[in-house]
Amino acid sequence: MTTYRARQLPVHRGVAAWSAILGPGAEYPALSDQRTADFVVIGGGFAGLSAARRLTQLQPGARVVLLEAGRIAEGASGRNSGFMIDLPHELTSADYAGSGNDRTMIALNRQAIAFAAEASQAYDIPPGWFDRAGKVNGAVSTEARDHNLSYAAHLDSLGETYEHLDAQAMEELTGSRHYHSGLYTPGTVLLQPAGYIRGLATGLSSQIALHERSPALGLTRIGSDWRVDTPGGSVTAPRVILATNGHLESFGFAKGRLMHVFLYASMTPNLDDAALLRLGGAPGWGITPSDPMGTTVRRIHGAQGGNRIVTRTCATLRSGMQSTARDLTRATALQREKFDRRFPQLAGMAPEYEWAGHLCLTLNGVSVMQCLDDGLFSACVQNGLGTTRGTLTGIGAAELACGVTSDITRHFTAEAAPRRLPPRPLRDIGANAVIRWKEHRIGDE
Repeated sequence: MTTYRARQLPVHRGVAAWSAILGPGAEYPALSDQRTADFVVIGGGFAGLSAARRLTQLQPGARVVLLEAGRIAEGASGRNSGFMIDLPHELTSADYAGSGNDRTMIALNRQAIAFAAEASQAYDIPPGWFDRAGKVNGAVSTEARDHNLSYAAHLDSLGETYEHLDAQAMEELTGSRHYHSGLYTPGTVLLQPAGYIRGLATGLSSQIALHERSPALGLTRIGSDWRVDTPGGSVTAPRVILATNGHLESFGFAKGRLMHVFLYASMTPNLDDAALLRLGGAPGWGITPSDPMGTTVRRIHGAQGGNRIVTRTCATLRSGMQSTARDLTRATALQREKFDRRFPQLAGMAPEYEWAGHLCLTLNGVSVMQCLDDGLFSACVQNGLGTTRGTLTGIGAAELACGVTSDITRHFTAEAAPRRLPPRPLRDIGANAVIRWKEHRIGDE
């Protein structure tokens, strides 16, 4: 008998702002009995809900049970910046260019976006929660501008379109004179991430059994089946999908090979008419930094949750999968500085929400989307690209579980294993020193 025991999942500090600004969402009951199913999906984020939807497409009528440890859209899926990116976005690269398979990844990323778009239409997800607005790589320094020029040359080689924006165009877009230039690419979708995830859950809830506050405490092999135990009950099924991103390690897989990084963000109060007049600019846009270590900024509006600005900056490696109060305090102070420099007309405005979000990376940039054991599959390790990569790995894991071969399954199952990391505490000390140095080096970016 094979048993995998999960260690207790930590609770992230701060409110899941994207969910909070939408108001209360639907609630789903905790698992409270013993039952059987055809599939169990563990995790209710981008990967888990995408896996569940793909299962309903491949095997209509199959009994699918989805277990979410917390509340839908209040974990990592509701704590990201909401960029669903189609083009290469390699976070370890100076200019986001990938390592030789960019055409393949662009095609796969666009499959994920098409899958999400189709789900949005099928489940009547509001258009404002799935906005095909594109994004801009913003540049402040000459070095950052050079990163954009390098990335543009790479896009030329791939036959992709883009537009250079000068300082005036950047100010007209954002209301900020902080940016000297930018590189606009049209394929990114700007999500209201909590809204999109809620919409998926609502749409699927008539087809699957969805349970919140039902953490998987362990997996036990019983004959040809797996039993998944939760605090209130259990589900037995022949096939289980782990859609837990970095918490794959909590079940004993890929130990010592996953980097657990926290990113920090804040969101302003809903801007009143006077603040909007001072701000100027367009009502909805997204800026990613030309250097991956820089500051991400979004302005949201309307159905996305009011008129607000989101600022994301700072990162820490926390191998214990839990950020600290000191981390969030430091990040909040830096975010206020970054915000005031970009928007002096709103300087001093305190954020209404502050939060930390957990992401998982590997040294060699691979995911873990594979068969882990007989009937046990993973849709994990999104490398900081949770909206797109999570959707892809969720689709792929569902296809593996159903014996279906596709471009997605071929790509991810052919990837190398995650490289082993240095031992703790050297891993944390060294990585955080490098992160701090890079954050200092990029300055106003």
